[in-house]
Amino acid sequence: MATPAKKVVAPAPVVAPTLELPKVDVAKVMEAAAAPARELQENVRKAAEKGVEETRVAYARAKGAAEEATSAFETSAKTAADGVVAFNHKLVDTLRANTDATFDFMKSLLGVKSLSEAITLNSEHARKQFEAVTAQSKDLAQLAQKVATDSFAPVRAQLDKALAAKV
Repeated sequence: MATPAKKVVAPAPVVAPTLELPKVDVAKVMEAAAAPARELQENVRKAAEKGVEETRVAYARAKGAAEEATSAFETSAKTAADGVVAFNHKLVDTLRANTDATFDFMKSLLGVKSLSEAITLNSEHARKQFEAVTAQSKDLAQLAQKVATDSFAPVRAQLDKALAAKV
């Protein structure tokens, strides 16, 4: 028996459903993606500018303080130099007075006629010289203290100013 021939039917083509995608504006997407990076970049730039400005202010303050300190040290050095000159003049005057007193004593000693007169003259000269040297020492000590105080005054004023500014 012959079998009837079957007809081969081709399968129906499968058509995938097409989706309609919304139209995307690529420029807007790129803009949106870049916005956080731009914001971060802007924040970093602002922080850097702020840091530079604070550094400038700190530098200006430090420069001003250094100039004031330098001026104080210069004034102090000049005052010390002037004081040392005054001290040296006072010391030379003291030495001159003591030398003159010693020469006067020697002249007087050459004119004595007895040993008792020489001893009296020597005792009187020693007493006068002791009093003179004591007074001269006080004067020199006071002058040295004044020179030291006056010399350090500008530096002290600058230090007081700097410490007051930090408080």
